[in-house]
Amino acid sequence: MNRFKRYLAVEIGIEFKASLYFWAILFYYCTYRLIIGIYQADILIIAEMIMTTYIMGYVQVYLLRNFEETDRLGLFEWVASLGCSVFYGVESYLLSWFARNPWVSLGFAFYMLVCYLCFIAVYYVKRKFDTEMLNQELNVYKRKGEQ
Repeated sequence: MNRFKRYLAVEIGIEFKASLYFWAILFYYCTYRLIIGIYQADILIIAEMIMTTYIMGYVQVYLLRNFEETDRLGLFEWVASLGCSVFYGVESYLLSWFARNPWVSLGFAFYMLVCYLCFIAVYYVKRKFDTEMLNQELNVYKRKGEQ
């Protein structure tokens, strides 16, 4: 049962990551489309984006040690963030998400790097808040035990 719970926790984490990155990518894509005067989105491109975020979620968790959920921003985290951002930029170019415009794909890769750094910060702050809350709950529990 413990292995199943661990597996489920990892899968939920990947689902959360995929959703987070997908919405960031979709925002960039929709903004790009609006800027060039197109008010519709390509469903096949959106499907490619979703699949890419799931694949990257598994890569990040199983191959890159879940680097966004770190307590420090070291060399490994920078390299992993940069590598994943470059991957997204290349993917966007190869799959023609932005009409194979190299400048828009390069901007997208930079945008994804900023997203990675923001998500690392968000995970860090969330962990700090969770730790603080758990410590408060532990103190309340200890006080109840003393009474």
